[in-house]
Amino acid sequence: MKRRDFLRVGTAGLTGSILAGVGLISWTPRAHAATINKTIYITDGFIQQIDGTNVYFRGYSDASNTLNVPGESIVIQQGDTVNITLINTLNTRHNFVIDGVVDSGIINGGDSKTFSFTAGDPGTYMFYDNANSNYNQLLGLHGAMAVMPQNSSNELYPGSNTFVKQQFWLFHDIDPTWHDRLRRGRTPNTAYVPRYFTINGLSGRPPGSAGSMDPAIDSMADPRSVLRGSIGDRTLVRILNAGLASQSVHVHGNHMEWLSMNGENRTDVWSKDCLYLDGNRGTLDMIYPFEVPPDSWPPAPTGKYPMHLHSEMSQTAAGGYYMFGSITEIFFE
Repeated sequence: MKRRDFLRVGTAGLTGSILAGVGLISWTPRAHAATINKTIYITDGFIQQIDGTNVYFRGYSDASNTLNVPGESIVIQQGDTVNITLINTLNTRHNFVIDGVVDSGIINGGDSKTFSFTAGDPGTYMFYDNANSNYNQLLGLHGAMAVMPQNSSNELYPGSNTFVKQQFWLFHDIDPTWHDRLRRGRTPNTAYVPRYFTINGLSGRPPGSAGSMDPAIDSMADPRSVLRGSIGDRTLVRILNAGLASQSVHVHGNHMEWLSMNGENRTDVWSKDCLYLDGNRGTLDMIYPFEVPPDSWPPAPTGKYPMHLHSEMSQTAAGGYYMFGSITEIFFE
């Protein structure tokens, strides 16, 4: 899906547009492990935020003339061999890391490297760049990976609660002052103050605002982020946080079946309407069950409900634009 009218020409002379990075997952289990080959380009540019501010980003992109923030998701099966060729188009040093899985090592500006790993335990993982503390991760060099169990299309791990479909929610928070200083090759020297908040790279556009319900720029209309289903369409949501701010993920309509936190599967699956999400690469896995909302009377099998974060700042942008932060919709159809 092309993300039109959203990318400004950057320092690398980018002329493309932002591409879908994470969101809906399509998966068919395989009887045998496969070899997956991917080529990823490290690029940079400017992305316009909801108040018109152009903020500098770097991303794991699918072409040398595009910018993906977040990077395009990786969905593989336990036992698969993954070969990644990482091409650094910038003049700064970068890498590609999945904690406990792979570390590409440093790739200098203008260089490339091919490296491999074997998919291990099923679950939800973040790939990111830690070559310069967590600064490159904050600049946009991050993405989501799902490892599916062998011979299963509807479990997070063998024996877990089952689902019908699945998608990613990857949250991020952005301090434009830090981004600009890093663009100029300097270390941030101010307190971290996030001004923009995104889910899968986009922020909300409330009714009546410019761009409202445009899926290219509005997270409340973006099909990668919106939960959409009928009664029984149990949806696994793989939740990740590339930003520094810890969050509390809150859904309306149904409680969430809480399956894992930070890669640890829960032996007790609780039903919760709020789940705490650690900052700086925290992860959660939950199932939104798409049951008749228990607080609707008479019982209503259709309707619309919000998902938002229970930190006031995350629902704003630039210090005052309410509902222009990390928010999306849940549609019972």
